[in-house]
Amino acid sequence: MRPLRFLGCLWGLLSVQALRFSEGGGTLHTRRFFFVGGSYVKQGKSEVVHGQMYVERLTPAKVTQDFPILFIHGLGMTGSNLINTPDGRAGWADYFLAEGYEVYLVDQPGRGRSAWKEGVDGNQITVGATWIESHFTATRNYGLWPQASLHTQWPGNGTVGDPIFDEFYKSVMPSLVSSVESSLLVTAAGSNLLDIIGPVILITHSQSGQFGWPLADARPSKVKAIVALEPSGPPFDNPSTLSVSSLVRPYGLTEIPIAFDPPISSPADLNYHAVKVTSDYTCYQQVPPARQMVNLVDIPVLVVTAEASYHAVYDDCTVQFLAEAGVNVKHVQLEDVGIRGNGHMIFMEKNSLQIAEDVINRWLQQSLTSSCLAFDLCYASYFEFSQSCL
Repeated sequence: MRPLRFLGCLWGLLSVQALRFSEGGGTLHTRRFFFVGGSYVKQGKSEVVHGQMYVERLTPAKVTQDFPILFIHGLGMTGSNLINTPDGRAGWADYFLAEGYEVYLVDQPGRGRSAWKEGVDGNQITVGATWIESHFTATRNYGLWPQASLHTQWPGNGTVGDPIFDEFYKSVMPSLVSSVESSLLVTAAGSNLLDIIGPVILITHSQSGQFGWPLADARPSKVKAIVALEPSGPPFDNPSTLSVSSLVRPYGLTEIPIAFDPPISSPADLNYHAVKVTSDYTCYQQVPPARQMVNLVDIPVLVVTAEASYHAVYDDCTVQFLAEAGVNVKHVQLEDVGIRGNGHMIFMEKNSLQIAEDVINRWLQQSLTSSCLAFDLCYASYFEFSQSCL
């Protein structure tokens, strides 16, 4: 019996290691794609489908997690940006596949493989290379906010002509100008997707942060957790101005309606006031007692902020708004857990896998009940697993 037990343990060890992330090659998985949402609308004398969303489903050889991950990308991006990094390393999609998660990637409606329709969809804009340099990849060269000088984790020098920057910038897509239009389209198509695939872990980034809240609001039972990577903010206002007249998120964190308790009939019902965050920065919060984001209060939320990003200036305001609105939110500022030098594109940077492992996945395991691996050993390391077989 002992040889059979040894072979069983050896098979288990190999199975666990096969599912682990390998820098040299991708994780074994199957790939499918489909479309959700959309409707036929008039275009000239014919009809076209508008508002559809491309969905890519990646399933590892062995699914060990209870809930799949749904990634929604940010401005100018598509789902392909999660596949690998601009310098050729495997991306977060592969990491989470190796951890036993099924992964769904989407292209927002009106972008990439979710085709924009002329005369039907709204105007588009493409983010320029200089803006990308100054806000994402070479922030030290521009110094537009105090923390910009701390940025060290982008691979390459982050400027036009650098092969890694050029590879990244070639992936930048035209995006709908109107965030209201994008919010409505993503919420509609995303709700359709959740009705099809069931409960998910929702990971948003940047622009899509303000799409994640109304999606979870529309389907609260289908969103088991939200990881918001530097979500759109701060509340109500743009980070570039503190003028009330420039109100851009009238519902606090969103541009489209979301449920509050007590209910509101219009954004005017949300009373807000200026709150001094630092000596040189002010943001807006609800006037107490804050109305509650009633459909989000049972969903655990993680907000992640990088040390050198422009979000380091104001993500505290976003987290405060969520907490005062009754949301169970945890805020991880990467420098506080020893992860230094990151900018806004944390899932592309040199230490991206450390962030996925030590911050995102660790929080998910703490926040959700997950399935066990072979021999009823949950998330065991190689050493722990091997010792149990002796």
